[in-house]
Amino acid sequence: QVNLVESGGRLVQPGDSLRLSCAASGGAVSLYTLGWFRQASGKEREFLAAIALTGGSGYVEDFVKGRFTISRNNAMNTVFLQMNDLKSEDTAVYYCAAKPRGESRSHYGYWGQGTQVTVSS
Repeated sequence: QVNLVESGGRLVQPGDSLRLSCAASGGAVSLYTLGWFRQASGKEREFLAAIALTGGSGYVEDFVKGRFTISRNNAMNTVFLQMNDLKSEDTAVYYCAAKPRGESRSHYGYWGQGTQVTVSS
């Protein structure tokens, strides 16, 4: 069992930056990869980025690469999503999820409650 708690979502203006956090606890979290997803109203959930809690570098999808970066704090079992130059189309509920390392993306089986990011002037 892995518990995930996201935080950091809020209302921001276009062009602003925001950092989301995902704190993992529970089982052997070091054996998991944490990913960030988002779901805008009326749209499918989309994958953004992922990073293992220990070792390896992160991965960011091309469509947000250059604006979003993913990082971790091993000691705190926390993963961060740094989002820069936010646009209105980034408005969504952002979710953190966990899967066993080495498994495919379809194995994200643990999910946080989500945090709302709204980009509006």
